[in-house]
Amino acid sequence: MRRAAVAVIATTMAVSMAACGKAGDDKKSDSSSSASGSTNAKIGLLLPDSVTTRYEKFDKPYFEAKVKELCSGCTVEYNNANASAATQAQQVSSMITKGVKVIVISAQDSAAIKSSIQQAVNKGIKVVAYDRLAQGPVSAYVSFDNVQVGKLQGEALLTALGSKATTKSKIVMINGDDADPNAAQFKKGAHEALDGKVDIAYEQSGLWKDTIAGQKMSAAITQLGAKNIAGVYSANDGMAGGIATVLKGAKISGIPLTGQDAELAGIQRIVAGTQSSTVYKAFKPEAEAAATLAVDLAQNKSISSLATTTQTSGSGNKVPSQLLTPVSVTKANIKDTVIKDGLYTVAQICTTDYAAACKTAGLQ
Repeated sequence: MRRAAVAVIATTMAVSMAACGKAGDDKKSDSSSSASGSTNAKIGLLLPDSVTTRYEKFDKPYFEAKVKELCSGCTVEYNNANASAATQAQQVSSMITKGVKVIVISAQDSAAIKSSIQQAVNKGIKVVAYDRLAQGPVSAYVSFDNVQVGKLQGEALLTALGSKATTKSKIVMINGDDADPNAAQFKKGAHEALDGKVDIAYEQSGLWKDTIAGQKMSAAITQLGAKNIAGVYSANDGMAGGIATVLKGAKISGIPLTGQDAELAGIQRIVAGTQSSTVYKAFKPEAEAAATLAVDLAQNKSISSLATTTQTSGSGNKVPSQLLTPVSVTKANIKDTVIKDGLYTVAQICTTDYAAACKTAGLQ
């Protein structure tokens, strides 16, 4: 796990170094270019929802700060779709009207946004897909290796099961929203880790909503029986919160429950023992990588030194991509990951309700 944490730090350093100067670009580095004030571009940032805490709390401020660092004359136009594909389509139209040069978008619905992206590109606007690979003529994509995220989740579940990880062990699997292409990749990776090792006895989509995931968990308990459930795969921490509440109400305890996003509530549940793992996708390097790509595209610079691989979207477009490294987080490596990186402080995690559990976990 420490090696994985080092990989995240190395990725962060690589993004920072890339922002300072890239071979094959202008002789001036991004820093000197911004210092000269030669670019006064508007950059649009469109995020999908406010339910997932990371977007408003981390992604947006990290992105805005990096854009300002790289291009003092650039401004960021921001909107949140609040989980509505129709709203996000309207926001793209608004960005076009405002005259942005680049739109960075985390699609609420990757297929539904395709025509809006095409409209933007027709107006000469470049589009960066952020965290989720949108369909259409996208210029660049930055995210994490999402199949690997799913594998980490599945492997963490098997590890937590220990000797109970057998083909007779019944697992409940609550996946993300099918409209999100990442959900399919998480699901693929999880199945690669779990298939043939446990019995996935109940599998449904939780739509990235804690209430829906809770309803699905209740249905699974009714179908399988509380005593017959060995563990639960939840595709993210938000849904894991709803699932944990249902498990507690059904008096089911001591079984593994996965998550993703390293949300504060998820970390606290791991400390308390009601969630076994999450996946830390360091928000800062991802947001800064997207900001760097956006500024480079706004300044008509090459992005080949950053987008070193390609991903194929649902519309068949091959998109230059930058994929970062995810890290599995359990109680054993909270200190070496989210605390070490400054995502949360011990005080933020170890509030009064979690003080005793934090002491047992060695955080205090």
